[in-house]
Amino acid sequence: MTTVARARAELARERDEWSGSGASVAVVMTMGALHAGHAELIRLARERNDCVIVTDFLNPLQFAPGEDLDKYPRTFDADLALCIAEGVDLLFAPGPLEVYPNGDPLVRVDAGPVGDVLEGDARPGHFDGVLTVVAKMLHLTAPHRAYFGQKDAQQLWLISQMVRDLDIPVEIVEVPTVRDAEGLALSSRNIYLVDADRAQALTLYEALEAGSAAAPTGAAAAVEATRAHLAASAVNVDYVELVDPVRFEAMKADGPAILLVAAHVGSTRLIDNVRLHVGVGER
Repeated sequence: MTTVARARAELARERDEWSGSGASVAVVMTMGALHAGHAELIRLARERNDCVIVTDFLNPLQFAPGEDLDKYPRTFDADLALCIAEGVDLLFAPGPLEVYPNGDPLVRVDAGPVGDVLEGDARPGHFDGVLTVVAKMLHLTAPHRAYFGQKDAQQLWLISQMVRDLDIPVEIVEVPTVRDAEGLALSSRNIYLVDADRAQALTLYEALEAGSAAAPTGAAAAVEATRAHLAASAVNVDYVELVDPVRFEAMKADGPAILLVAAHVGSTRLIDNVRLHVGVGER
């Protein structure tokens, strides 16, 4: 049975009971509009832990003025149904005043230099808002493990770095991107895509595959192949970048890398990435 908690006190009662029994606890953090990608996170959390919490909170701090906060899909009944089907123990679905009882916090987590590039350049302040709410949710849910998808690669890197830098006692578990049968990375924002947009959205993954195929010949070739594929489509490219997964900086040598792309498809902004190896060698 899935318990729904709207208040901190309700969450704390459940969490304290689990803690007293020695149960292992996992959290999957979401902004609602759950889909098969979230379900995969929940399943993996369910396999390795005694108790699973899903947070369902549309965090206003990570939306800049003019972004899609007001129209972001809100599907609580469907979200609850998915949580019940996947055996979630507790769905924590607070309102903004429950998470930020004193209004917008005056002290926030600073994402640092990596928070100002790529997605951070396109969305100033976004990652400060993300890290602030993730830190709060980690304190409120007090899990042993937290599960995040690789689709949001920069976000995942920053969360993992925050946990290391601030000594937050939780294991961050990275889960590979979940895609549909045609390769489109699952995202809550895919609901905005009309049929014509969807056909164009598929070119993001196709471009990343082209970049992966070119990666053995070097970083420049991988980026160029990705850009060339996108140039032949109708998408409006924001960036194509190849980064070192350890420091999230531009690749300076051969080795493991993350190839990232962001583009507008119609009125919808999508991101995607793949892990690859630049140059010949062990993969």
